[in-house]
Amino acid sequence: MKRAYNFNAGPSAMPLEVLQEAQAEFLNYADTGMSIIEMSHRSADYAAMHAETKTLLRELMEIPDDYEIMFIQGGGSTQFLMTAANFHTKKYAAYVNTGVWAKKAMAEAKFFGETYEAASSADKNHSYIPREFTFKPETSYVHITANNTIYGTEYQSFPKFDVPVICDMSSDILSRKVNVADFDLIYAGAQKNLGPAGAVIVIAKKSFLATARTNLPTMLKYATFAENDSLYNTPPVFAIYMINKTLHWIKNQGGVEVIAKNNAAKAKVIYDVIDNSNGFYKGHAEKNARSLMNITFNLATQEMEKDFVAQGKAAGFVGIGGHRLVGGCRASAYNAVPMEACIALADFMKQYQKDHE
Repeated sequence: MKRAYNFNAGPSAMPLEVLQEAQAEFLNYADTGMSIIEMSHRSADYAAMHAETKTLLRELMEIPDDYEIMFIQGGGSTQFLMTAANFHTKKYAAYVNTGVWAKKAMAEAKFFGETYEAASSADKNHSYIPREFTFKPETSYVHITANNTIYGTEYQSFPKFDVPVICDMSSDILSRKVNVADFDLIYAGAQKNLGPAGAVIVIAKKSFLATARTNLPTMLKYATFAENDSLYNTPPVFAIYMINKTLHWIKNQGGVEVIAKNNAAKAKVIYDVIDNSNGFYKGHAEKNARSLMNITFNLATQEMEKDFVAQGKAAGFVGIGGHRLVGGCRASAYNAVPMEACIALADFMKQYQKDHE
């Protein structure tokens, strides 16, 4: 079977080896005579996989011992709500506005108190990462979005703040090495670099968790998940299982440093076409803010962009249209997207330019 060149922004490409392993044991996990989706989350077999997943994540991300790891149902949008519900405990909460998802997170926080923008890239249509920040007294935390899938920008390095830092890493977690200790809470939806939709990984400093508001419904409290090993209720079993498989795959590739090197090489193949196209392709992000995960660009007209996407689809490229809110084109080269796919897209882009100049 010929596999598509999958550049979907999420849910996105999974490692073929992971899909094949899951397929092979789908009906009989660990010789139990059951699928992983049939067994009790209280069983010894599930418990072992659950614990191993946390251990692998701690190892690959070098997560300090004073951080909790939690698996929570839903996606990043639920975390917009939960982070504010738990930690907007002072007069203000600060948000760095780098695009749609940052603004959505800020909108959810307004249910729990006043918010403000510590910085924004809206003045240049979110084509850069701001580096100057303004904070008000009585700020509970600052929320940042590590990678901006819609606009194709990414923090090349993270600033240091004097207030607690909450970071949405949904679209670039485990794509490069980060110092977890620089953050008080990290969350990431699984469906881009780690597995299928339906689960969020939350990594939180224990001392920060201790500052959370307590007068919340049970399922909105991070304490519920931290104190019960994410097993207060039925966890997203299959998603965690696939995360486990993907973490093994990352480790077998050589770990995060090797993954990061591969990601940089893959993105360069496509960015080089953009940079050498004499303006035929116009990259959206400034060069010093370019995402290695989401490569965004425009052609001369919307009609040409639609044609580019249509011809790309006919050639086997999936997901290369821009987000519905901004248009243009986008190639999401997450961890599991192979170099082969990026080279093929680059060749297609060169040929399309040749045919339309």
